[in-house]
This record gives sequence, C-alpha cells and structure tokens, in this order.
Amino acid sequence: NQLRQAAAAAREGSWALPTIDTKTNIRSIYAPVGPVVVFGPNNFPFAFNGMAGGDFAAAVAAGNPVIAKGHSSHPGTTRLFAEEALLAAQDTDMPPGFVQMIYRTTHQDGCRLVSHPKIGATGYTGSRTAGLVLKEAADRAGKPIYLELSSINPVFVLPGALEERMEEVANQFTASCLLGAGQFCTNPGLVIVPKGDAGHRFVQAVKRRFEQTGPGVLLSESVERSFSKSLNTLLRAGAYVVTGGKPAADRGYGYQNTLLEVDGDTFVSNAVALETEVFGNCSLFVIADDGDQMVRIAERLEGNLTGCIYSHTDGRDDALYDRIAPVLRQRVGRLLNDKMPTGVAVTPAMNHGGPYPATGHPGFTSVGIPASLRRFAMLQCYDNVRPHRLPPLLRDKNPGGRAWRLIDRQWTRADVTA
Repeated sequence: NQLRQAAAAAREGSWALPTIDTKTNIRSIYAPVGPVVVFGPNNFPFAFNGMAGGDFAAAVAAGNPVIAKGHSSHPGTTRLFAEEALLAAQDTDMPPGFVQMIYRTTHQDGCRLVSHPKIGATGYTGSRTAGLVLKEAADRAGKPIYLELSSINPVFVLPGALEERMEEVANQFTASCLLGAGQFCTNPGLVIVPKGDAGHRFVQAVKRRFEQTGPGVLLSESVERSFSKSLNTLLRAGAYVVTGGKPAADRGYGYQNTLLEVDGDTFVSNAVALETEVFGNCSLFVIADDGDQMVRIAERLEGNLTGCIYSHTDGRDDALYDRIAPVLRQRVGRLLNDKMPTGVAVTPAMNHGGPYPATGHPGFTSVGIPASLRRFAMLQCYDNVRPHRLPPLLRDKNPGGRAWRLIDRQWTRADVTA
C-alpha cells in the first residue's frame, strides 16, 4: 500500500508543491535532494524495510536513488526486496545504481556514508544510541538525517474512564502492549492512572491478563539483552515488579509479560531514568496522587511518537482532560483519545513522528504521503527563468492536468492564463 501510494503521488505531482507567482515570474518546487541512505529497523522487515518500506518508498517517489542497509535480523528478506527493486528500476529505465544495498557496517563506516559529499539525506529507524552517532556525523557535514529513535507512548487513564469501562480499557491495553511481544515503536510503555481503589483494581486487572497470556518471542538475543538492561534501569530508579520481570526460558529469546509500578512522586523526581524504553512486552504504571500530579507527570515527559488520554464519554473528565491535553500535545506527534496507539494507518493525515527523542525533528513524518516525501526533497526556486528551461510542473501548462499548483495564492489544476 505504501509503495502504491508513493507511486501515485510521484505520478500526480502535487506533493512537490509547485508554486507560481505570475506577477514576479518567480516559481518554486520541491525536487530530489540526491542519493538517500535508508537504515531499516529490526522489527518491521516489510513495512519499514530499508529496501521496500516507507522511507524507501518516499525517497524513490521524490526522485532519489537509494542506498539501503540490509538489517542483520532479516538479510535474506531485504535481499529479495533488493532484487525486485533492481528489476523494477531496470524495467523503468532508471539510471544504473538507482537502487543499491549494503549489509552490516561499523559505526565508522556508517558515519562516513551519511556524511559523504554525494549523499543527499538519510532516513534511519533504530536504537537511540546508534542513531545519535549517525546524526552527529551527518550534522557535522551539514547533511539532513531523519531519525526515529525511541518512544514510550504515554497513556493517561482518567478517573471517569475507569469508572465507566475499566475492563474494556484493560483489554485494549493488554492487547496493544503484548502485540508482537511489545516490539512496536508505538507500544504503550507508560500508563498513568489515578491513586485509589479504581486505579488499584485496574492494575490488578491488567496483571491478571498479563499472567493469563503467554509471552511472545523477542526478535533476537540483542533485543533480550536490551530488555534486561532497560528493565534493571527502571528497577534501580524506583519501579517495582507487579508481575513478570524474568526471562521466559522455554520460549527462545523472551521475557515474561512484565508489568511495573511506581508512585507519582518518584516518577516526577526521577523522570529521565523512569522514561527508559523497555523494547518488548513491558509497561510501567505510574500511580498519580491526583489530577494535579497527572499534569506534573505530563510536564516531565520527553518527546514521544504518541500520547493517549482515556476519559468518560459523558464529559465528566473534561476539566482534567483540558489541563493534561495541552501539555501532552506539545510532547507527542499523534494525540489519541480513547484508543491505544499501536496501529499506524497509512493515510495522508498520519504523523508517525514527534519531538526528540522520538525523532530527530518534530516537523516531519515517516508515514503519511505526501508529507513523508518532502523529507527527501530540496526547495528549488526559479526567478525569471525562460519557460522551456523550467521543470514541467512549473510551466504555464499543467502537464496531465492532475497536479494541484499554487498559482497567485490560489490552489488550482488549471493552466496559467495571461
């Protein structure tokens, strides 16, 4: 679907925002930035694959050659995609080398690649540690790099929601958190609930569901090691285990479904450590004393891909919602109501991005066409350039008549008229 949407955007052309000012004869358009390096992640060998996923589709649709790094967790899958991409490039008469693939590199070679003078930009999805190493190298060379790094996707469950539909919310949370053994970038890794009987019963309801559900398999030994390291960081910071917390020895690489808890005061005083992402089937519940502390918790949050608020449907939570939502809104790329964040719809309105450290820039998304294409484009302006020297979409006649163009501050598909 991503590839089809990207192809449709490339054919139609509106993504490039062709803009014409007839009075000054100044015209501008987004155009290819140059060869794009794509580092795909370990957890989505199809949708985010370096040679077939969203970054690849966006870069190619914007007109750029791609050098994709095949992830060591699924090198064979990436090779198959690379072979198909090469055939497609040949069938459409793309220049030689339009699609290329490399395998595992050292950090030093990765840094050399993203900072190379002939590279236009980089798209990266993976760990924060490796991503920041690449960012430092790209920044020194003045090369744009678009990062998706880490996110714990906070969920605020307000008192009225627990009163109205506690069991339903517990079911939704469990399904979301344990989907794919929690190995989603939108996994709900932090849940804020009110102190009191309802909050306690909610924690216990989730605990039962975690214990009744078999643990999934983690993707690799390194994911299991990272899970253990991050879990220990949370425990040292003041969280304690409600259930799970130990390796699932009979399931290959894996951990028991793990639920942690911490009080609101401890979270507020040690938020940086307690926002450590445990990539996998684990979530931390923060027990907030009251609505005021929920707001303070929201104020301490780092940037995230998503943030969600569950509230009563009759509006009784609206006053508290109106205090939390503006704070949360500035810290997340996608704000949800009464819905877990795991799913990422491939739609033009989607933002799969957010403030640092979820990504490297809050103004861009890796999912959602046409916006995702513009990461891999440069804005080119033409001032008094002769008509036959202009790109087709900036000429008076709209080629094909399908692209929307901003002509004298009006969006239109019409040709420029005298």
